Amino acid sequence: MQKLIFFLKKFSFYFLVIFAGTYLQVYWAMGYLSDKLSSSCLDCSFALDTLFVSLFSAVFFSLFFMLISRIKNLYLKLILEFLLLSFWWFFIDYSDFVERESSWSTYLFEEEIHATLNQGFFPILIMSVIVIFIFNYKFFINKNEAN
Repeated sequence: MQKLIFFLKKFSFYFLVIFAGTYLQVYWAMGYLSDKLSSSCLDCSFALDTLFVSLFSAVFFSLFFMLISRIKNLYLKLILEFLLLSFWWFFIDYSDFVERESSWSTYLFEEEIHATLNQGFFPILIMSVIVIFIFNYKFFINKNEAN
């Protein structure tokens, strides 16, 4: 029973951090598209789409990050966490851009990638660092106390 409670606490922690991080990152990077229509669903709002993708991300990636948390090599763990978050958030930003902007126009693939990178680079970078710090704050606090 205690293992289940420990698992649920850890899962809830990861879930909440990933959910909040994803929602904030998507709104920060692609919020300027919030008033534009989605090409796949004319009645869907940007806020609702972001909510659903954040919930999906939180459930799915919580399990991944729980597995990654078992890795003993801190540098490998930090790199894996950063790459997973960055690539996933870039994919979400790219999907939002294609759905709400480029599908209504004549963008080339390279232009879509460039526009997404232009809008999402700093939000992805900053939110990734914040989320990874929150996941690993115990290590960073213990390391600072040892010095």
